[in-house]
Amino acid sequence: MSKNTLNRSVLVIQGPNLNLLGTREPGVYGNTSLDDIHQKLAKLAGAAGISLETFQSNHEGELIDRVQKAKKDEIGFIIINPGGFTHTSVALRDALAGVAIPFIEVHLSNIHQREEFRKHSYFSDLATGVICGLGAQGYELALSAIENRLSPQ
Repeated sequence: MSKNTLNRSVLVIQGPNLNLLGTREPGVYGNTSLDDIHQKLAKLAGAAGISLETFQSNHEGELIDRVQKAKKDEIGFIIINPGGFTHTSVALRDALAGVAIPFIEVHLSNIHQREEFRKHSYFSDLATGVICGLGAQGYELALSAIENRLSPQ
């Protein structure tokens, strides 16, 4: 896909339990809240002329519905942290494959340094890129990579 064909809109999708960021296992996930992450992304996106929308749900079906709606909304790129669904959700993977919107998979922790079951992702082979282990900065890096892809060279 050429850089000029992508819509300058980004949807950030957050999976289950990410609404607890800042208080949930701060040694693993850090002290930054989900609202803080979204506010920082909104500022960065605005400065880059990118429209940004965020969505979080603890429910797999709602995440799938939002991915499917992204196609109708003509979203240009998705940043997704599937949370625990990373390791379990073929259905969410199928939704992303079905809409064929490019996406970057983000994880706050390094899933490859954690429990064995967390080392497998149902999304990574479909993703444009994967960022893990860099905490909240991973979202900023994903947005920067998207901005680069959306900007003409």
